[in-house]
Amino acid sequence: MRTYLSFFRMRFIHGLQYRAAAFSGIITQFAWGFMEILLFRAFYAAGAGAFPMSFQALVNYTWLQQAFLALFMTWFWEGELFDSITSGNVAYELCRPVSLYGMWFVRGLAVRLSKAVLRCLPVLLLASLMPAPFRMTLPGDGGTAVWFLLSMVLAWLNVVAFGMLVYLCAFFTISAQGLKMMVTSLSEFLSGAVIPLPFLPDGIRSVVELLPFASMQNVPFLIYGGTLAGNDMMRSVGLQIFWLAVMVLAGRLLEARALRRVVIQGG
Repeated sequence: MRTYLSFFRMRFIHGLQYRAAAFSGIITQFAWGFMEILLFRAFYAAGAGAFPMSFQALVNYTWLQQAFLALFMTWFWEGELFDSITSGNVAYELCRPVSLYGMWFVRGLAVRLSKAVLRCLPVLLLASLMPAPFRMTLPGDGGTAVWFLLSMVLAWLNVVAFGMLVYLCAFFTISAQGLKMMVTSLSEFLSGAVIPLPFLPDGIRSVVELLPFASMQNVPFLIYGGTLAGNDMMRSVGLQIFWLAVMVLAGRLLEARALRRVVIQGG
């Protein structure tokens, strides 16, 4: 465990060095979030029917999505890991007396957290200073805040566990480019990154909410805004725990199979 903690600390500190990229990301994410809110504002103003989320809950969802983009973005891949598999440099990783899965999992956690730490606070601060109705508000009560934080951690772990499955699948392909494109398109939509999942038609939404993608950013953001509460909230958090266990187990099995058949070319 001490080995993994040390590796986490090194990767986390390494990620904190990219301050210029973080600054540009803050500007981009704040501007994108504000434009998205304006788009939904026009949608709400023109709509005649009932909406699945209050506008304030949608505002909170959007600002959280932009503030923690680095933590939950499913289109972020570490090219260095894919390159190490295709080039054979993964052999150096296999020489270390630690689990490849555990080392890469910790690396994914550290890289995402370091990026999010640099960007989230400025975006949240600016969002809290916006005029109504574009201002981000605090959760309704302390209990909601606790469930939100728990769900955030589970969502973060789920995103990394899902990414590990994709990295390990690269052992069985010549090029991971097609795999990345397919997985990114699918996961972005089904995780609520394009539109919040409550806006999907009821029949489709009831199925999508059971998939592992919904256990990523969708659940904590809906809990924060009060859209998910009571039994539905506990059920969603339970699904997060379930999918985390399934994906970690699948990842370890996939690692064992990949390493049994791995062939390193070169001198």
